Amino acid sequence: MKKKNGFTMLELCCVIAIIATLISTVMPMYKKSVDRAKEAALKQDLQVFRKLISEYYKDNDKWPRSLEDLVSEGYMRAIPEDPITRSKTTWVYIPSEEGEHDLYDVKSGADGESLDGIKYSEF
Repeated sequence: MKKKNGFTMLELCCVIAIIATLISTVMPMYKKSVDRAKEAALKQDLQVFRKLISEYYKDNDKWPRSLEDLVSEGYMRAIPEDPITRSKTTWVYIPSEEGEHDLYDVKSGADGESLDGIKYSEF
């Protein structure tokens, strides 16, 4: 009899089991790294917003009314989407003490907490 070359069913099952075990241990680490990247992007966006709002105030002696004012005045090209909610409309405007219809600060409208236990709305 001539011996056939190839893998047996048992060998294939063992390889599939090993690959499944590796995937099940790597996926939680991957998800956590994606969440950390989103949080870092959110912090960076908020830092840029605050800087641009301050520059607008220095240039115009008044606070902008919205993020759209920063775009129309050329302080930024477009309003980025919130990395957590994936929407441009969930930014929460914080007015100054001087008026209700101005923009003093911006916060995320995302629910939930970061991996560090800090609420997204407190960034």
